[in-house]
Amino acid sequence: MQKSKTIYIIENSPERFRQLETVLSFLGETVVETSAAEVIGLCEDTLPQCVVMGSSDQPLAELAQQLPALPFIVADEGQEEALALMNVVGKLPQQVSYTALTQLLHYCQEYHRHRPGTRSADTDSYLFRSLVGRSRAIQHVRKLIEQVADTEANVIVLGESGTGKEVVARNIHFLSSRQKGPFVPVNCGAIPPDLLESELFGHEKGAFTGAVSARKGRFELAEGGTLFLDEIGDMPLPMQVKLLRVLQERTFERVGGNKTIQADIRVVAATHRELEQMILDGKFREDLYYRLNVFPIEMPALRERQEDVMLLIHELVARVKAETKVSVRFTDTALESLQLHRWQGNVRELSNLVERMAIMYPNGIVDVGDLPVKYRHLDVPTIVPEYPEELLEREALSAMFTDEKVQAEAELAANGNGLGVSSQLPDEGVNLKEMLSELEVDLIRQALEQQDWVVARAAELLGMRRTTLVEKMKKFQLVRD
Repeated sequence: MQKSKTIYIIENSPERFRQLETVLSFLGETVVETSAAEVIGLCEDTLPQCVVMGSSDQPLAELAQQLPALPFIVADEGQEEALALMNVVGKLPQQVSYTALTQLLHYCQEYHRHRPGTRSADTDSYLFRSLVGRSRAIQHVRKLIEQVADTEANVIVLGESGTGKEVVARNIHFLSSRQKGPFVPVNCGAIPPDLLESELFGHEKGAFTGAVSARKGRFELAEGGTLFLDEIGDMPLPMQVKLLRVLQERTFERVGGNKTIQADIRVVAATHRELEQMILDGKFREDLYYRLNVFPIEMPALRERQEDVMLLIHELVARVKAETKVSVRFTDTALESLQLHRWQGNVRELSNLVERMAIMYPNGIVDVGDLPVKYRHLDVPTIVPEYPEELLEREALSAMFTDEKVQAEAELAANGNGLGVSSQLPDEGVNLKEMLSELEVDLIRQALEQQDWVVARAAELLGMRRTTLVEKMKKFQLVRD
């Protein structure tokens, strides 16, 4: 049976239906108005996400029992007796709230995901994503960017790894008069020291072994634009001297060349290191530090602006959706738990988590129990729904007869283990219900006898819950001799 994201609403009151439709449509759900009589026919080919049932001529309890594979949400005071059924997941308050509805939709999602017999179905980056937030720290960063962007001042961005230093640099470039020029990033710590000079300034043909042709460096490629020197603290001392000369004179030569090239660029540097301490240790030049440190911008760690976590999640979800066409939503409880996390990896860690959740729960709703263990800071139990016995038996029989190998093995076992069941239909026909009942009794008795009438082990052998086996023993009056 195919599954869809449609939500059916059964509601006799037009005003109440419009209220439910408005809230669900706001959440991005597809809503269809229907009646209790039509739901059964609609569910024959396609299984919807859920049914929201308000006032109706037919009792919800009766409809829910007919459709055990489908989760229901109560939306009317007169249907509360149906809450005792396992596939009636909960009740909406009279004044529908986003939090209550999201939690109930998440439970419906879990009901489908854990249902027996279900099988798993096999852009451009947004520039300002790390600068989203209302905290004073991030507002201060945005103000500094606006102030320095339209100048030619060198900027150094400080902050822990993963806080979004390159995003700051890109924003400075985007808001400057150089926005139509190139933005060229280079990670000074990722390039071997003996290749860094050639990477930055380029080289002439034959300048060293392997230089089979002339090549432009990053300074030439960034002409008229912005050069972003990431992890400037990892740059070796000899290269710091050469970089200082370029920043002072705005000229350079390629490796192996003698032609002076003008450098019409704006330099933005970044590092997670403590440069002032490196100066004291003799690992970073003081004159270069002050040349770069004309306008410092310090990016706050995410744990210092916890109030921005929720807004960042919404921004990252929108980015994932734009790139992959797959979205994911978080319950209020999950968002509250994420706000309590320390985020040692900062925005990069948060971005990775959102992308992971979108892969694990595509277009779904994520609750605390769905988050990785390290992000669960609230004691909320994981949802593992229980299912009506009728549904369990139906799915078990369906799996048995759709799998040819299992069916063949079952027939062989039935014919060869003394059960007296034949796969050939007699001419006079059979009473299938009575025959299956006798087969069930015989198999239960065999399991009990094999396990010396230890009910728990017999239930495990039969693949059912102990309470279910006890009920069947009572039903068939099976007792030890």
